Amino acid sequence: MTFLARRDFSTLQDRMNRIFRESFSPEGSDEALTTSNFAPPVDVYEDEHNITLNIEVPGIDEKDINVSIETNTLTVHGERRFEKDEREENFQRVERMYGSFTRSFTLPNTVDPEQITAHYEKGVLKIRLAKKAEAKPKLIKVNVEKTLEAKSPSKVA
Repeated sequence: MTFLARRDFSTLQDRMNRIFRESFSPEGSDEALTTSNFAPPVDVYEDEHNITLNIEVPGIDEKDINVSIETNTLTVHGERRFEKDEREENFQRVERMYGSFTRSFTLPNTVDPEQITAHYEKGVLKIRLAKKAEAKPKLIKVNVEKTLEAKSPSKVA
């Protein structure tokens, strides 16, 4: 049985990456690094007042992200651009995804489309979708009158 040394495995992986890069991109272009589409991870959180989406988009400029709503569909589109000052042949490994992405979410009828905010900080786009007033849970206080407790017969000594 033959075992691959860590160095051999790394060399094999680099060769495979080069084969795929050369096979699927035009010769002499940066296509291999710039045309991939990706889907950034999203966390969705709901409480009684809001639905919140946290979309992980590090390395993407705020100006390269668009958020739109059309017919109960929230769409987030953005692009992570490859740094053109670096030449492709100088890279030893490229693991980050570059290119454009689009994520779409169907909004429930409980969301108020006029009350949506987006905030971008530290590589996370936070979109807060406020719920309509009629969709929020209501607390109804019920007053219960106390009834007189039945008196127990007194003990005979």
